[in-house]
Amino acid sequence: MKMKKILALALALCMTMSLVACGGGGSKSSASSDKPAASGASSEGASTGLTEAERAKEFVTVATGPTSGIYYPIGGAFATALGDWGYTTSAQATAASAENIQLILDGDAEIAIAMQDSVMQAYEGFGAYEGKEPASDLRALMRLWPNYVQLVTTANTGIKSVEDLKGKRVGVGAANSGVELNARMIFEAYGMSYDDCTVDYLAYGEAIDNMKNGQCDAVFVTSGLPNATVTELATSYDMVIVPIDGAGRDNLISKYPFYAETVIPADTYNNTEDVQSVFVYNIMLVRGDLSDEMVYDMLTGIFENIDTIQASHNAANKNIYLDVGVSDIQLPLHDGAAKFWADHGFEQ
Repeated sequence: MKMKKILALALALCMTMSLVACGGGGSKSSASSDKPAASGASSEGASTGLTEAERAKEFVTVATGPTSGIYYPIGGAFATALGDWGYTTSAQATAASAENIQLILDGDAEIAIAMQDSVMQAYEGFGAYEGKEPASDLRALMRLWPNYVQLVTTANTGIKSVEDLKGKRVGVGAANSGVELNARMIFEAYGMSYDDCTVDYLAYGEAIDNMKNGQCDAVFVTSGLPNATVTELATSYDMVIVPIDGAGRDNLISKYPFYAETVIPADTYNNTEDVQSVFVYNIMLVRGDLSDEMVYDMLTGIFENIDTIQASHNAANKNIYLDVGVSDIQLPLHDGAAKFWADHGFEQ
């Protein structure tokens, strides 16, 4: 009897171990079939964020702009907001749109501010990017604030229209900068070219200094409102804002739909009336190869800490908040960004 009990216990133990082994094998198989998609790929039901530990391992470089411009403080605030969310971050001063686009394409920045007209030229391979391979990997994270095209002069030049620039010395921005691309397209829309005037490829701050010294007649400034450099000019000189309107503006918007008509409101500077013009949005680019989960998570962190960003500049305070949506972005959204915005009621 004693031997039978021992054999029975041994048999029961063997059966139990067999069941445990089968259960473990079944569990491993299930986990394998539910493996998340690889980084950068979409998968239905994938996580919409990162854990705190995962976030802490990621380094986010924010490409901004010159330290004297609007991009720098706002971009720095994005870095601070994402740092408060748990990422390791850095804000990098740059020459703005063109350099920022290249930093994203080279994988040297995770997010970057750029004007949408510059972005679309790179994406589609036209204008300043004519003859280059279209940058089809570019992706958008979110919309930012509108940049107003401000063509400024002084009353003594007699310039009252875009056509009056013929024969004048005009500051069009640094070569291939966002401002210069604006100027080039506006000349084209009005049936003109740089051959019609003497062009100075100078950043608008330098060009305005030249205008004060009588060495320049008009300057293109593309920025949020108000621009500190233009404000200073209007305070010290009889400044005139030249309207961008009429058939030329219609041609511009028809050919380049990332522009929209607007006005520079009365009393923005020394202007007593609204001045017709156009604007183009700044957008935040994001590296296309980042995982959907990380991109979704970054947007979550940005809007969890949106007060930090809005406090950085008046343009951010008025224009960067969740309810603006993404309908005005021409560039495709990153899949992770598309899911975030769709989850909040906005489709591109």
